[in-house]
Amino acid sequence: MPTYNVKNLKTGEKKEFRMTMKEYCEWKDNNPDWDKDWEAASPTGTIYGKPKPDQGFKEVMSKVQKAHPRANLSRYT
Repeated sequence: MPTYNVKNLKTGEKKEFRMTMKEYCEWKDNNPDWDKDWEAASPTGTIYGKPKPDQGFKEVMSKVQKAHPRANLSRYT
């Protein structure tokens, strides 16, 4: 079942609910002072740009590039 993090727009109070999407939509309609807490959706708070691939992934893609010289994998290596 999905988890919904919500925040009261007037008081700043935060809550977490586990319910179906249908139940959440009904709850949201009945509680207009509450909205989704977008800060809680990201584990680090804010993510800027594209994540960089780690070194292990780059190593594997280099090997694939060597095995398939015509493949354009330059953005991964």
